[in-house]
Amino acid sequence: MAEALSRHTNLSIRIVLTKAAENFLAGQSDEQPTLQYLQSIPNIDGVFVDQDEWTEPWTRGAGILHIELRRWSDLLVIAPLSANSLAKMTTGLADNLLLSIVRAWDTTGATNSPATAVKKIIVAPAMNTAMWLHPITKKQIKILEEDWGAEGNPKGWVEVLEPIEKTLACGDPGSGAMREWTDVVSTIENRLTLC
Repeated sequence: MAEALSRHTNLSIRIVLTKAAENFLAGQSDEQPTLQYLQSIPNIDGVFVDQDEWTEPWTRGAGILHIELRRWSDLLVIAPLSANSLAKMTTGLADNLLLSIVRAWDTTGATNSPATAVKKIIVAPAMNTAMWLHPITKKQIKILEEDWGAEGNPKGWVEVLEPIEKTLACGDPGSGAMREWTDVVSTIENRLTLC
């Protein structure tokens, strides 16, 4: 996705990795690049991990990374959104850099100077079929789509790209696979009017 989006020379991309996401970036397969490769892609202006949040003891007036990233971002994309991050997001937990950005997200546009339209978050859930079909997942997706949803709601701020059916990473066939990466990229391009 980052490589496909990097062809837009007017786009600045910053990647935030959860601890779990770092496990997928050891070059285990062609679809799993290394962290070093991600950093070499044009227009990737930063790759951040949890440890980057508090590199020095904080002092009043100093920047706070999750706030700076929230201010900088025109659009936040969480792809894939794991069952764990979904649960944390919908209950307001902010125990890592990514979820701190989500928790600090300006859901009204009021903290922008000057006040602007609400910036959006796009999520692409991905999990095992049993996790996707679990009753708690249905409740959490309802929060994203109905309570926070951007579809048809000018005050909404979350767009959910629901999973598809195919053979999952664990080898099981079924629903829960992340939407095709090309669909995610197309959605990002459309929301940012890049195409």
